[in-house]
Amino acid sequence: MEHTWLSVLPFLVVIPIAIWLKEIMPALVIGLLVGSFCLEPTLTGGLKKSVDYIIQTLANADNIKIVAFLYLFGGLIGMMQISGGIKGFSQWVSSRVHSERGLIWLIWLTIPFTFMTPMFRIMMIGPVLKSMSERIEISKRRISYALDVSTEPIIVLLPVATAFVGFMVSVVGGAMEQNGIPGSAYQVFLYSILFNFFAIILLFIGIFTTFRSSSAVKQELTGDTGEDEQNVLHRAGIEKELSLVRAQPWNLSLPLLLLLVLTLYLLWEDGRAKGGQTWLEAFAAADATFVMMLAIFITLLFTFIFYFVRREKLPEMMFHFFDGGNQLMTAILLLILVWSTSLAAEDLGFSQFVSSTLGTFVPKFAVPAIVFVLGSLVSYFIGTSWGTWGLFMPLGISLAAATGANIPLTAGAVFASGTFGAFASPIGDTTITTASIMEMSIIDYAKYKLRIALITAVLTVLAYLCISFLL
Repeated sequence: MEHTWLSVLPFLVVIPIAIWLKEIMPALVIGLLVGSFCLEPTLTGGLKKSVDYIIQTLANADNIKIVAFLYLFGGLIGMMQISGGIKGFSQWVSSRVHSERGLIWLIWLTIPFTFMTPMFRIMMIGPVLKSMSERIEISKRRISYALDVSTEPIIVLLPVATAFVGFMVSVVGGAMEQNGIPGSAYQVFLYSILFNFFAIILLFIGIFTTFRSSSAVKQELTGDTGEDEQNVLHRAGIEKELSLVRAQPWNLSLPLLLLLVLTLYLLWEDGRAKGGQTWLEAFAAADATFVMMLAIFITLLFTFIFYFVRREKLPEMMFHFFDGGNQLMTAILLLILVWSTSLAAEDLGFSQFVSSTLGTFVPKFAVPAIVFVLGSLVSYFIGTSWGTWGLFMPLGISLAAATGANIPLTAGAVFASGTFGAFASPIGDTTITTASIMEMSIIDYAKYKLRIALITAVLTVLAYLCISFLL
């Protein structure tokens, strides 16, 4: 379909409706319906189109890998809970962590063990942090912010062993090939890391704000409205059951250690099979999404056997496996709706519309800053860093080639814009997953993070303008 302003309509309706209803899922359903009815303006045609986009989303292999990983990891967490693993680890940490500052330190010190993907990191330590936050006087929003600010901004700055590396290199390589630019895509990617100013500045701000004074923390606690108002009877029986289990920290530490080792080994093995000679090349070439799903599947098999040998009851393990997976169905359904709405917008000509409204009239020194601002705006509405990178990298590299702007600097600006949306957007998978695990209002939590994100974005724009003059 010819690209028009209608292509942005699905995203334009989602955020205001979500803020009005204070619920993101019905807003996404409305956004999907709006996009579908723009394409098929009949009652049955629009509804069929909406269902078709959901089916297309579920038929996408990469999407199914992410959905499977989320559900299986949720199941693993459920098994760890009923076996006393999370309770045991929480008690072990509690004996050593007696303050909110200690809990903040715990978040930052777990980075070397949980850096592969944002989802992996959040799901590994999120349940433990939730349990700990209920024992220590600290805001759930503050703990969640500390987790998120130590997740995406760090992972996008790592050149190896993350799920992002392969995709980031591929979008750079595709954009360079499209514009006939010679050279190594991986080398450009490495240089672009130095210019992802949003992630770098947010990381420094995050370290400062998460370790700020206790008086500021108490002030925040008194005004904390981020927790959901929930029916106290929901899951009351399961919560009571979990409170009675015997603490066994090994039931958490061994499966997680196996998962970490398996993930690193399988990343290396998969990358080597795809032609990687060194560890660096292997990690860059590996299909990290598939590897993560395979690692969690093998870990689950081991965990079932390990718990069975330790005389855990099989019916209870099975029940809490499915209960743990079902706890993440909200996040899974939200992601499916986000992907489906993005498909509708793309069929309306979203990519072409963004490209055609920008053109090549931008002055050389302003290219990185403008690419960052436009990319951040789009990533906030679509809630995905990968989607933003895939959309804006060809546009950014084309503008850089046409105006003579620095290519690694422009690539860094594209990656920075996706990082903004992944961190700040209420429909971003990081925000959705963290809020779901910590049982908070997604909209309120996103608004809480947006203040820091906007301050960082302003500093980022200034940094791009200054560096552009120097380069």
